[in-house]
Amino acid sequence: MKRILIFLASAMMLLHLAFAADVSIDGEAFEGAKLINSVTYVPIRAFSERLGEFDVAWDAPNRAATVTGENVELNAAIGRGYIECNDRCVYSGNDNIIVDGSAYVPVRSLAKTLGASVEWNAVTRTAEVTTGAERFKTANEFYDRDNLYWLSKIINAESEGESLQGKIAVGNVVLNRVRSSEFPDTVYGVIFDKKGGVQFTPVANGSIYKEPNEESIVAAKICLEDYKLSNKNILFFLNPTISTSTWIPDNRDYVMTIGRHEFYS
Repeated sequence: MKRILIFLASAMMLLHLAFAADVSIDGEAFEGAKLINSVTYVPIRAFSERLGEFDVAWDAPNRAATVTGENVELNAAIGRGYIECNDRCVYSGNDNIIVDGSAYVPVRSLAKTLGASVEWNAVTRTAEVTTGAERFKTANEFYDRDNLYWLSKIINAESEGESLQGKIAVGNVVLNRVRSSEFPDTVYGVIFDKKGGVQFTPVANGSIYKEPNEESIVAAKICLEDYKLSNKNILFFLNPTISTSTWIPDNRDYVMTIGRHEFYS
């Protein structure tokens, strides 16, 4: 137990080991940015107020920083790897954290939600933020309602007990199939495709119709933001402990394992 506690303490120290990072906004230096685990983080209050007329507050019960302003309702909960804005979910894979008493988030995610873009200048090693990007649309404007509805259902049915990453990977498979000429071109069509037999067990046993939990909806939104866990085109997955067929591992290239699922391209 003592060794475990020492390990956890060391891990937390590494998580918060921060170095100064160079960030500019419209060509002018921005102070307070940190490089943490090779990711550029910015203090959410100072950065938001620099970008526009935003009200920034701390939601203590939920341990989250909130930002409100014209066309923006944003929530960045500490310990989550994504930002919620206008009922959309922008995923970075790097947790929102506290540094020296202030909430810090990855610069790319925050800039995107606040109507700015980020380019990396390799010469000066600076994250260059430019304001004036397209307004961050609301969920109703951005997501196709049917796609979100059915994607969240299949994610929940296939990976209800999996991590957020495991859920995102299942969603990636479905959307990769939508883009592939081998499968139907809609989320609903992919889920209920019967070419060669039922493609997903939840369709056969009826669990596809179960209401999705909150994290499955978040995962579906992240996938619909075009976030991919792998640059390989994963099209299949299985749970090797219960699968009765070897067709996928025999005929497809293994890519990764997340939780109980193996993913193949």
